[in-house]
Amino acid sequence: MNLRPERDEAAGSAPPRPRVGARILRRRALPVLALALLAAGEARADLRLCNMTGSRVGVALGYRDAQGWVTEGWWNLAPRACEAILKGSLAARYYYLYAVDYDRGGEWSGRSLMCTRDREFTIRGVEDCLARGFDRNGFFEIDTGQQKTWTVQLTDPNRPAGGQPR
Repeated sequence: MNLRPERDEAAGSAPPRPRVGARILRRRALPVLALALLAAGEARADLRLCNMTGSRVGVALGYRDAQGWVTEGWWNLAPRACEAILKGSLAARYYYLYAVDYDRGGEWSGRSLMCTRDREFTIRGVEDCLARGFDRNGFFEIDTGQQKTWTVQLTDPNRPAGGQPR
């Protein structure tokens, strides 16, 4: 069905105006379409990190996939900014984070030891980090409760929220 008005090329006239019923249908359809697009945007599932500090922060992520443990880094977060570091529905219940404050020093860490390095990395396995030429850092655990989307907020030490620097 062609919804575009036809133009009388021979007469050179403007296209005829749509009937009143078509205008009402269009006016009703636009808000519905806008709501559908908005709902589709809200349905996104990601692992998001929000840097609520006044410093630049570097983040490394650890997780378990079908082949075993993996650590990846670095995501660089600007002050007071959020970023999706995993896009799409979360595949695991537990994720592990290690973050460093580039500007003031300090870190957000935990007890789960995993491999990292100073520059961009993807490392398979968490054993023998030092012997394999990597650094070893403690990651803190995030229990998503099997939710499909999750947000972690990194805050200054004097502000309560998820993940505190040490």
